[in-house]
Amino acid sequence: MATVVPPCELIKKAVKWISQQHADTDKPLKSLLEEAAMRFNLSPKDMEFMERFYAENKGEAPDC
Repeated sequence: MATVVPPCELIKKAVKWISQQHADTDKPLKSLLEEAAMRFNLSPKDMEFMERFYAENKGEAPDC
């Protein structure tokens, strides 16, 4: 039986993962966002939020 994870938890995990990857690699933010979408099974609406979040923060990863 699969465990259902609330969407807000998926976004938190995705932000944490993106922040870590952004700090450790030279991958562009756009690439990390696309990979996070697949890795965390984010919906199109979640991706819109993530793209807007990072655009408003000028690509800076938040402190997690």
